[in-house]
This record gives sequence, structure tokens and C-alpha cells, in this order.
Amino acid sequence: MLILSLDTTTRGGSCAVTDNERVLAVVAGDESRTHAERLPAELARALEVAGVERARIDVLAVAIGPGAFTGLRIGIAAMQGLAMALNRPVAGVSALDALAAQVSPGAARYIIPWMDAQRGDVFAALVDGASHREIEPASTASPAVLLDQWMPRLLDGRAVFIGDAVERDADLIRSAGGQPRRPALLAPHIAILGGRMAEQGLAGPPHRLEPIYVRRPDAEIERERRGTP
Repeated sequence: MLILSLDTTTRGGSCAVTDNERVLAVVAGDESRTHAERLPAELARALEVAGVERARIDVLAVAIGPGAFTGLRIGIAAMQGLAMALNRPVAGVSALDALAAQVSPGAARYIIPWMDAQRGDVFAALVDGASHREIEPASTASPAVLLDQWMPRLLDGRAVFIGDAVERDADLIRSAGGQPRRPALLAPHIAILGGRMAEQGLAGPPHRLEPIYVRRPDAEIERERRGTP
């Protein structure tokens, strides 16, 4: 199964091509340019590196959040358009699940995907280290609030924090008994999880993709603050 995947949940993002969970190509995004400026060229570059024509792709996979509103919409729209052009199913994958997938089952008691949500907050979830199932669903708050909330589970020192906010919050994580780990690019793991979803019949038409925002868009919050419709 050939899969083309895309992540736009982070500023850089990434694209990948996999074949039955074997990574054929990974392209890191150019952080100096917006996702709108770089797509779909980066997807084409990933296919070129993999030596795969787009007509051979079986399934598309895209990160559906959480992340910045604009980046998510651009990434999802790009893959929806490609899915329609190729008449292929597309799988929407949580970026938090893709982060958790980077930690081998059993390597930690708990896995805590830890993404920068801007404004000093994080997007995070509490995941069982053996089964990779969520214990606490995706939420957004300040690092201190979430660490205080989950502190009873962190005392044994077997919690791995992984994501683009771990470097910023490393001291706080260690003081709570956690182990910070820098993540790899997400696109290969999005492809692998997307392929597993496709095998289970969970990939579908592009219009079924639903973003995971966790937090309302800034523009909506600002309109509410101003009292405008």
C-alpha cells in the first residue's frame, strides 16, 4: 500500500511516502515560508524523492490537528483536492497520535504528546504507554496546569513527553518527574497510522475529514470579545 502523507500542524510540517510502513521519502517543510506558499510543491517533491508517480498512490493521510487553525485548513484542503483528483480515500490522523506512535509500546508507562499551542499553552493528551490508547483526551492549557492535573500519574518517573514544546518546557517536565523527548518529523507516522486506518476501513472520501481544533480559532475568540457577529 503506497501512502502519501502531510503534516501542517507545526510551522515546518512535513510530507512522506510509505510503502507498507516502509518509509520511501520524507521531506521537511521550509519554516521560512507559509504552508500556502509551499503546497502542493512539497508533496510533489516527496513523490519525486520516492520515485513514485502520484497515480500509483493508494491512500492519502493528513494530520487533522490539533494545531494552528490556518495551517490545518491549508493542509486538509490540499489533501482533499488531491483525493478528489486521484479518486483515492483519505485518512485523517491526530497529530497527538502520531507523536505517541514515536514511542515504542512498553517503553514508558505513560506517553504525553506535548505540542506548542502558542500563547504559552500546549496541546496535550495522556496516553497509555502499552496500548497507545488515550487515558485523558486532547486538551489545551498552560503546562503548569496540566502537569498539576496529571501529577499523581507522573510520580514514578515513567512518563515520556514528546512534541515540539518539550524543549521549551524541559525543566518543568523534569521537575514533575517526566522525561522530555524531541520528536521526529510527523509525516512518516501519519502515513503509517493512516495506512492502518485504511486497512480497517476507516479511510474515506475527502468531505468526511473533520479538523481537531481543541481550542477555538483566535479570530472567533476576538469576535466574541468585541461583541461582533
